[in-house]
Amino acid sequence: MVESTPTIRVEAQRRAQATFLVADGVLDGSTYRTLRDAIIKAALDEPCGVIIDVNSLCVPSDYAWSVFTSARWHVSAWPDVPILLVAASRDCRRRIHKCGVARYVPVHQSREAALDALSDESLQLRRRARIELPPTKASIGLARALIAEWLTNWGKRHVIPIAGTVATIFIENVLEHTKSAPVMIVETYRDAVTVAVEDQCPEPAVRREDGVRGTDTLSGLAIVAALCRSWGSTPTSSGKTVWALIGRENPL
Repeated sequence: MVESTPTIRVEAQRRAQATFLVADGVLDGSTYRTLRDAIIKAALDEPCGVIIDVNSLCVPSDYAWSVFTSARWHVSAWPDVPILLVAASRDCRRRIHKCGVARYVPVHQSREAALDALSDESLQLRRRARIELPPTKASIGLARALIAEWLTNWGKRHVIPIAGTVATIFIENVLEHTKSAPVMIVETYRDAVTVAVEDQCPEPAVRREDGVRGTDTLSGLAIVAALCRSWGSTPTSSGKTVWALIGRENPL
């Protein structure tokens, strides 16, 4: 008899500015990434929080609960959206706490309790713009013009030079290394401006220096690292999002 392959289904529901994910099926090594990427995708849409109902999940091994800390780690710097769990079973909540997951991803007995926990968080204004750019060099000039317009309207003119430089590097990398049409996201939240570019290549963005000339030739991402508070490459179900946070301490 051929054993069936474990499956997992994730249904998204929007309620009170939060996104609920209802996970149903078996969570193990073969379905781990499916659930992780669904959580990341929900967080990148930037609701006030992502609440995951795990009541219908079968988790044979406790190590698999770490999928929630992994997802939280990927979005902790940006977009910094809270992730919470809902587990009605006391035994399930005990297993989650025992694994240390609850230190980073709080677990609640009901959806209402999770929503109440979110409402206690002070919500600050987040401004966001998103555009799909053409897969040509012309997208670089268009991106820089849009960044200047958006950040001027949002009262963030002082970071326009850095934001334009970061966008140029990210878009050039997409055009050079993938066959994707870049999707640019620019936002302000708290004291930072974020520039992010999505593509459809699953390979993570990494810094690469010239092996012969060494530091005489810097990669674009090395420039981003030097200019910005932080940067990262976040996996998505369709590829990845490369982002950079520009703080008030990063004048150009």
